[in-house]
Amino acid sequence: MDRNTILGIILIAAIFIVWGIVSQPSAEQREAQKRRLDSLQQVQMATEKKEKSAVDTTKALPETTTKSAPADTLSGDNARKLFGDFGNAAVGHEKLITIENNLIKLTISAKGGRPYSVELKKYQTYDSLPLILFSGDSAKFGLNFYNQNRHINTNDLYFKSLQQSDHLVVTDKPDTVTMRLNAGGNRYIEYKYTVRPGSYMVDLSVKFSGLNNITARSNGIIDLNWSYYVPQQEKGRRNELYYTTLYYRPYQENVDYLSPRSKKQEEVETIRTKVDWVAYKDQFFSSVLMADNSFTDADMRADLQPDSSKFLKRFESTVGLPFDNGKPQVVPLHFYFGPNKYKMLKKLYGDEKLQDLVTVGHSIIKWINQLVIINLFDWLSKFISNYRIIILIMTILIKLALLPLTFKSYMSTAKMKVLKPQIDEINARIPKDKAVERQQATMALYKKVGVSPLGGCLPMLLQMPILYAMFRFFPTSIELRQQSFLWAHDLSTYDAIFEWHQHIRFISDIYGNHVSLFTLLMTVTTLISMKMTNQTNTANQQMPGMQTMMYIMPVTFMVFLNRYSAGLTYYYFLANLITIGQNYLFKLFVDDKEILSKLEARKAKPVKKSGFQKRLEQMAKQQQQAKRPGRR
Repeated sequence: MDRNTILGIILIAAIFIVWGIVSQPSAEQREAQKRRLDSLQQVQMATEKKEKSAVDTTKALPETTTKSAPADTLSGDNARKLFGDFGNAAVGHEKLITIENNLIKLTISAKGGRPYSVELKKYQTYDSLPLILFSGDSAKFGLNFYNQNRHINTNDLYFKSLQQSDHLVVTDKPDTVTMRLNAGGNRYIEYKYTVRPGSYMVDLSVKFSGLNNITARSNGIIDLNWSYYVPQQEKGRRNELYYTTLYYRPYQENVDYLSPRSKKQEEVETIRTKVDWVAYKDQFFSSVLMADNSFTDADMRADLQPDSSKFLKRFESTVGLPFDNGKPQVVPLHFYFGPNKYKMLKKLYGDEKLQDLVTVGHSIIKWINQLVIINLFDWLSKFISNYRIIILIMTILIKLALLPLTFKSYMSTAKMKVLKPQIDEINARIPKDKAVERQQATMALYKKVGVSPLGGCLPMLLQMPILYAMFRFFPTSIELRQQSFLWAHDLSTYDAIFEWHQHIRFISDIYGNHVSLFTLLMTVTTLISMKMTNQTNTANQQMPGMQTMMYIMPVTFMVFLNRYSAGLTYYYFLANLITIGQNYLFKLFVDDKEILSKLEARKAKPVKKSGFQKRLEQMAKQQQQAKRPGRR
C-alpha cells in the first residue's frame, strides 16, 4: 500500500472522528433521548409480557386440544347494553382450532374468529425455532361497525366453531373451518377458512346474513382491520429491517410500498381508490390479504420497533369491504402465508403481481435480475442442490459472458502502457505551466494511434449493472437462507468469524459488531486486482489522486458490506479471483512489442476524419473568415 493510500485512509478516519465530535448531542438532548427510550422500553416490556403470557399458555397445550379461559364477568344484560344484538357473543371461552397442510399450520381463535398464529412448517428461524409469522395477542383481525349506536369490533367478540374437530389435517382434498358470530335469530357474521393441499394460500369468505341493524361506513362500506407485530426471524436485525415493510397494489396498477429504510417511527399511507391487496413483508416471508373484487380503499401504517425489542415493526391496515345492509352476501378474500420465492409467486399468482414482493431492484437492474440472474439460478438449481457450487458456476458463466468486455478493457490499458514513453516525452518537452498545450499534444497522439483514454473504463462501466443486479439479488434470495459453506453457517446473512457485544460508537453503527471473513477476502482480492490493473494503466499512474480513490473504494465496500449476505461477498470474492486469473493470462499472451508496432503502423497512416469532424472544421473556418478585417 503506497503513501497516498495510507494518507487517504487516515483522512477518512479523521473525517469520521471530527464528524462524531461535532454531531454529539447536548446534555439536554441526551436527557430527552433517555426519557424517550425509557418510555418506549416500559411500553415494550408491557407488550412483550402480555404476549409471552399468551404464547406460553398456547405452547403448554397439546395441539389437538382446545384452550379455555374464564368467562367474562359481564352479565347478559350488561353485555347487551354494551354490544346490542351481539351481547351474547361478548361472553364466552377462548378456544383454538388448528388446520394444517404439509406447508402451513393455521391456528384460529374463537375470540374474534381471527387467525391466531401461522407457522411455516418447512422453515425455521436463525436459532432453529419454528418459524411463526405472528402469534397470540400480537395479531388482530376484525370488522368495525356500529350496531344500535354501539361500536362493535368483532376482534373482541366470541365466535363459535361449526365443526366437531379442533384439529384438521389437510391431505388429499381441501378442508374448512367455519367460525360464526351470532347476533340472535338467523342473523350472523361467518368466517369460513379453507386450506388446500400443498398450498400457502388460505381462502377466507366473509358472510353477512340478516344483519339489517348495522351502520357501516358511508357509501356501503364496512371496515376490516388487520394488524400484527413482525418478529425478527434472521440473524442480522439491521439487514432484515432493510427488507421489512408494507407492500400494496392499487387496483390494476404497479405494486407500491412504504419506505423500508425510513428512520421515522411511523410511516403512513392512505389510498382512496381500490386496492387489490395488502402485504406485510419481511426479508424472506410475507403475509398477504387479497380481495377477489378489490378493497374499496385502504389506510396503512408501519411502526418501527425499538432495537431492544424482539419485533421489527408493527403493521396495520384498515381496508374497506362492500356491504349492503340487510341483504345476505359473501365477500371472498384470500390470505397468502409463505416465502418470497420469485418464480413460485409469478407462476401461481402472476396476475396479482405478488412476485414484486421479492426485491430485485428497479429499471435495468430489475430486468437483468428477472430475465438473466433468476432464470440462470433456477436453471442451475434443477441439476445442482449445493448452492455454493451454483454460485461458483454462475460466477464463471457471468465472467465468461463478460470476457469480451474484460479483454477489451485490458487491451486498452495495455495500449496506454506501451505509449507511456511517448507521453513522458511530451511531458518533458512541454512545461507544466502549459497544461492545455500538453493535454492537446497528448490527445493528438491518442487520436493518431487510435487509442481512447476511456477505452479501459467504458467496458468496466458496462459491467456495473450486472454487478449491482447481483448486489440486489443475493440478500433476498430465499434459496440461500440457512445454506452453510465452510465457516459461513448461513449464506443469506453475514459470516462472522469474530464478534463482540459492547457497542463501540462509529464502528458498531457503521461496520457492525462482527468481522465477516468473506468480506475481508473480497476486499483483499479487489485490492490485488486493482494493483494489477494500475500496473498497466498509465492514466492512473499520472494521477496519484485517482489511484488513492481507487484503493479507498474497496475499503469503503468492506465497511458497508460487512453486514450483508455472505453469498454476495462470496460471489464478489470468486469474481475477483477469476479477474486476477484473467489478467495474468492476458499478460502472458499479450505481447507489448506487437501492440506498439501496430500502433506505430497506424500512426503513420493519415487520420481519417469523420463527417462530424469535417463539419466542425468547416464551421471553424467560416467563423475565422467572418472575423477578417474588411468584412462586415
